Amino acid sequence: MLDKTLNPAAFEARLYEGWERSGAFAADPASKAAPFTIMIPPPNVTGSLHIGHALTMTIQDTLVRWRRMQGRDALWQPGTDHAGIATQMVVERLLATEGKPDRRAMGRDAFTDRVWQWKAESGGTITQQLRRLGASLDWPRERFTMDEGLSVAVREVFVTLHKQGLIYRDRRLVNWDPKLLTAISDLEVESREQKGSLWYLRYPVEDAPGAFITVATTRPETMLGDTAVAVHPEDPRFAALVGRRVIVPLVGRAIPVVADEYSDPEKGTGAVKITPAHDFNDFEVGRRHGVAMPTVLDPEARVTLDEIEGDLRTIEGLAEPDFVRRLAGQDRFAARKAIVARLEELGLLEKVEPHANQVPHGDRGGVPIEPRLTWQWYCDAGTLAKPCIEAVETGRMRFVPKQWENTFFAWMRDIQPWCVSRQLWWGHQIPAWYAPDGTIFVEKTEAEAQAAARAKFGGDVTLERDPDVLDTWFSSALWPFSTLGWPERTAEVARYYPGDVLVTGFDIIFFWVARMMMMGQHFMDGQVPFKDIYIHGLVRDEKGQKMSKSKGNVMDPLELIDAYGADALRFTICALTGPGRDVKLGRKRVEDHRSFITKIWNASRFLEMNGVAPDAGWDPALARAPLARWILDAANRAVAEATAALEAYRFDEYAAACYRFVWNSYCDWFIEFAKPVLNGPDGAEKDEVKGAAQHVLGTILRLLHPAIPFVTEELWDHFGYGPECSLIRVPWPQAVPVTEAEAAREELDWVVRLITEVRAVRSEVNVAPSVTTPLLVRDAAPESLARAGRWIDAIRRLGRVTEILPLAGDPPRGVAQVVVGEATVMLPLEGVIDIPAERARLAKARGVAEGEIRKVEAKLGNPDFVSRAKEEVVAENHERLASFQAEIARLDAALARIST
Repeated sequence: MLDKTLNPAAFEARLYEGWERSGAFAADPASKAAPFTIMIPPPNVTGSLHIGHALTMTIQDTLVRWRRMQGRDALWQPGTDHAGIATQMVVERLLATEGKPDRRAMGRDAFTDRVWQWKAESGGTITQQLRRLGASLDWPRERFTMDEGLSVAVREVFVTLHKQGLIYRDRRLVNWDPKLLTAISDLEVESREQKGSLWYLRYPVEDAPGAFITVATTRPETMLGDTAVAVHPEDPRFAALVGRRVIVPLVGRAIPVVADEYSDPEKGTGAVKITPAHDFNDFEVGRRHGVAMPTVLDPEARVTLDEIEGDLRTIEGLAEPDFVRRLAGQDRFAARKAIVARLEELGLLEKVEPHANQVPHGDRGGVPIEPRLTWQWYCDAGTLAKPCIEAVETGRMRFVPKQWENTFFAWMRDIQPWCVSRQLWWGHQIPAWYAPDGTIFVEKTEAEAQAAARAKFGGDVTLERDPDVLDTWFSSALWPFSTLGWPERTAEVARYYPGDVLVTGFDIIFFWVARMMMMGQHFMDGQVPFKDIYIHGLVRDEKGQKMSKSKGNVMDPLELIDAYGADALRFTICALTGPGRDVKLGRKRVEDHRSFITKIWNASRFLEMNGVAPDAGWDPALARAPLARWILDAANRAVAEATAALEAYRFDEYAAACYRFVWNSYCDWFIEFAKPVLNGPDGAEKDEVKGAAQHVLGTILRLLHPAIPFVTEELWDHFGYGPECSLIRVPWPQAVPVTEAEAAREELDWVVRLITEVRAVRSEVNVAPSVTTPLLVRDAAPESLARAGRWIDAIRRLGRVTEILPLAGDPPRGVAQVVVGEATVMLPLEGVIDIPAERARLAKARGVAEGEIRKVEAKLGNPDFVSRAKEEVVAENHERLASFQAEIARLDAALARIST
């Protein structure tokens, strides 16, 4: 007998271990079934399961389990990403905690050995946590972006692209982290609003005593590297200065005034200082005008004069080389204070204004990043992007929801060269070797590089390998085919590439999705890496606010699993995941869906107690009892709705279809209608109701298994539906033939509507549950009266009705009326409730709701409130307005039902 209380912790671990041990998650390359492939977005090896993982993994697992049940040979490829910066930081912190030498003292080889040791000891945390969630990944195929096979693929791709001219070395600006001492990607940069200042600096015009051009800047320290001042070509204030030169204060360098549309006449003074080596926009302006690009901050963001020493000259009251030399080695912010103070002393600081601006910070280093001009390796993303754009335009790849195509096109049509090198030790070291004269040899191995060098120089030369490693996104861009054994043409590559669907968040469409598209089409003979790209939103709290530790609203999926079970969290995620919207998740939502799962458990226990058990020989086509035919037909419709929803990636509609059918049709109505039969004497009707009950329970377990794998498997096994087959491998339910389904649907749906309306009226006008009343029926067709007669026992019991009486004339005073089909049904209330008092109560409640509506409408009608309030606060008020409006409609209906 099932336990009285549902306790997921009692069976979740046992079931998962059984699945994994039996190979239930395994793909079979020798299978004749059609393949279905999903590649996991590889979580960082340093990571722990967070609520975002729970969202994307639940969606993927729901799809994979569903497709397996449809008979597909499903491969859900597992693996983790080496996460260059994150992992290196973890191990460096660990060394510091242990009091060990830092990585530079250890040396590169010893340090990377230590990282591999850490990975072996602690790098599997998240894969174990994914098991807690129920993720049915093909674990024996697990890959790591730095395992030997993937490393071979990385070298193959890098060398090939270099030989094709699509990877090259160039000196360009990058996001530079002065703490981690490496270039970082845009994804690793976060903007933080800071209160700062806008300094207005005077640059004297050359050969024009007393003439100045004033520029406004938020970064006075970079003026040491200024090589131009830009003004808008149509700004009449500066027309006479274009082509002339001004003097950089303190430095003494003469720089040109250039006309460039980058300068905005409405901002600052309309003139901007151009420091090409320390600002991305300035870099482009500098390239357009061919000015010098000296670097004045070193890798640690300290002042360096190496590239401007020759520019320093003394100009009394304006340029002071000795002062500038004293800045060498100072931190950028200390230098800023010194420069501003000295300019003020010299009368070259016109004014200072408070200024709030967005300052880019490294998300891991935590310090402001510096645009820095360095030599790096680049990939020609523009060339690789063209086939990807074409594939989406022609529908060979499609975004779901379609709206994300616009974001994709905007990025891809304006794509810049991709900086693929990082100044780290942990990662794929770039396969490039340098000869003493600077010649670069890019080969897969050092031996091949040596051979190329000998061929060029006619003998042995000493080669030095490039110390940089590749951007983590480079190796993960190869994930859809490198994990299958490429560059070898394995059976897995032939069978499981391209994938069917990729599930991921919108924030990495450019960084990961687009790059997989580029590499996949370029190296896999033009084949796209996946056909569908399902983009989900973010997980927010129940008020729509972004989760953050500072707000205290972060939800831990493991804690939710401990409290409510994995199935409750998974089903909640499905129920809240709709196209193009974020997921508003709160504990109450998970608790509510735990109640749904408990309802299934309790219903199953009730059926077991009443002798309902699987019967493989029972034929639903032979069912004759209207109740049996009705629930079988309802199950058919639920299967069709759920299947269509999953086909369309409408996880919310899938969950809703299951919820409505299980809670309403099966538990609230079928089981309630069936209770007298199950408790009654044995016979054909009882056998038929029990047969329908067990058949539909089996359908429910299969229907819900993709989203609720643990409880459904536990019930499936307990009842003995498939003693030799896990529910994972059981076929997805199909419609069964139902005799005279429409007639059964019309009859039972009419009875359900009747009881529902009676209950609603009793609830609205506060009829006590202990009070029973007759029902008066007018204008009813003979068939409706016959239905009422056939189901009078259920109507009495579930509607708290004493009898049903036809009414020919006018209704008596004090009745509440509802319409069911063609019939008007009346509930006599005279003597049951105080009708005038009830009308007064309803009217008062309506007045309260109207007052609340006026308050909310006043807020939403206030432009200041709408513009200044947080987005989630405005949304909450819209929800409150809709709720009060619905309450008004309910109260109006209740007032209308109470006749005078």
